[in-house]
Amino acid sequence: MKRMIKFPSIEQFRTIVKNVNDHASYIGKDENGTAMFDYLKPKPKLSFYGTVKLHGTNASISYNDVDGFWVQSRENIITPEKDNMGCAFFCEQNKSAWLRIIEELVQEHELDLTKQTITIYFEWAGKGIQKGVGISEIEKSAFIFSRFKVSPIEPSEDERAIWLPTCTTGGQRIFNVSDSNNRIYNVCDFKTYSIEIDFNDPARIQNQLNDLTLAVEDECPIAKAFGISGIGEGIVWEAIWEHNKYTFKVKGEKHSNSKVKVMKPVDMEKLNKIDKCVEEIVHNWRFDQAMTAVFGPDYEQTIDRKKMGDYLKWVAADTLKEESDIIASYGFEPKDVMGRIQNLAKQYFQEVENLK
Repeated sequence: MKRMIKFPSIEQFRTIVKNVNDHASYIGKDENGTAMFDYLKPKPKLSFYGTVKLHGTNASISYNDVDGFWVQSRENIITPEKDNMGCAFFCEQNKSAWLRIIEELVQEHELDLTKQTITIYFEWAGKGIQKGVGISEIEKSAFIFSRFKVSPIEPSEDERAIWLPTCTTGGQRIFNVSDSNNRIYNVCDFKTYSIEIDFNDPARIQNQLNDLTLAVEDECPIAKAFGISGIGEGIVWEAIWEHNKYTFKVKGEKHSNSKVKVMKPVDMEKLNKIDKCVEEIVHNWRFDQAMTAVFGPDYEQTIDRKKMGDYLKWVAADTLKEESDIIASYGFEPKDVMGRIQNLAKQYFQEVENLK
């Protein structure tokens, strides 16, 4: 039976930071089945792949050998008789092209469509769909996203849906499924981007994200490839880490609304100055003294996670007592540097705890 397979919402950067941090900190469940987290664990550095975000309408085609071929908008299964901006009609008219693309993906990823449904998501964009962007001047076309979804025909708790690439990056063989003769493109065929985000200090990437987004907003690379000059919407970033897909979007001011906050630039000069200040006032001997004060001279054996708050309070109080003049000389207040100091204190705590 044909069923709606929805495309998930694309998150904001701040949400991805939280999700990655939670995943990195997860250590299992307690006896009551409640999730447990160790937020002292180091966070990963992840490579994100970016593609131009198009201002159109979300759509997809699905297929399996049991139910056949069908077309979806973001919320509904659509048909030429009950359509969304002519998308279903276009897909049915180009069904043979879509089936060739499906077959290529099946072979590339060794799928079994007697048991699995393949869903290829794309942006349906062009004349009459949206206004005010470069891409709205081209003929209506489908732009396949960089990943597609494979899900069991029969929903099962034992078998989860997975996301697989429609293209490869990083020097691998060219594999960008598309059919330009039938106006079915792949966003990976156009300008793409790459960044590395250190989730131990994610704020440092914000200015680079902003700069790249503003460049797309000033001149949409995909519209430009069609010989059209016009503004773009932004960039979608994604990474796969430990079988989880992390995707977020960054839009420019011209495409933001009350639900999408524009990412604020970061004062890198201030961040670097904070680093220098913290480097000057943070000493392992202070952490050692805090350990001794809270857990006793044999703290390597007596350290207790339940008293970590007491340890952090001792570090904060002693730092303010001994280093306030240095903090002030940099033009900072304690709140400007204390978060960074406490993170370093937590790392020291974990190092000692690991020796126990």
